[in-house]
Amino acid sequence: MGLAPRRSDPSGEGFESAVAYEIAKRLGFEAADVAWVPVPFVQSFAPGDKPFDMYLTQVSYDDERAKAVDLSDGYFDQNQTVIANADTPIAVVTSVAGLADFKLAAPVATTSYQYIVDNIKPTQSPLVFDDLAAAFQALNGKQVDGVIVDLPTAFYAVAVELDNGTIVGVLPTVGEIEHFSVVLSKDSALTSCVNAALAAMKADGTLKTITDTWITGAGAKELT
Repeated sequence: MGLAPRRSDPSGEGFESAVAYEIAKRLGFEAADVAWVPVPFVQSFAPGDKPFDMYLTQVSYDDERAKAVDLSDGYFDQNQTVIANADTPIAVVTSVAGLADFKLAAPVATTSYQYIVDNIKPTQSPLVFDDLAAAFQALNGKQVDGVIVDLPTAFYAVAVELDNGTIVGVLPTVGEIEHFSVVLSKDSALTSCVNAALAAMKADGTLKTITDTWITGAGAKELT
């Protein structure tokens, strides 16, 4: 089985890596059967053939994306999150309104960028990057004040990608609750199987255990 994470650890360490291996196990695959294939984020939900069976990399469900690929039932309900360099003015912000005067950034074609435009409405035009690595580099280089990312990505970035990173806070949900979906090829025979595996993981508490271990247990304050 070919899996395509953006940052997951093939050892099973990390939220999406753990979810991926658990799904694979419930589909009848051994850990040794899982192969990891790097795929850029925006290519994961573009039309066309895919080099993977499943793609887990914080892809939020979106009706437009679902026209080109199959998107599974949600495996994580989440909010957008602000990350920044510690000991900077933005790091002590406690509200969405307080973010408006800072230089913000997000990867292209993401719900994170859309959240900036639609809800934060900053006084400075936000920067858009081709991928998260470039956004993190800009934050490390102090070219931007804050980057908007999904909550799991925020924990990973602060722990691994940033020199002096901190989570400013979790942004409030606006509209429907956003969820991450597993991406599969359009009309994939695996889609119903993945949904069944996720349903079973939710029913028996396995998905909650994975989420508590890698995400919610780490904590992050909520912005108002």
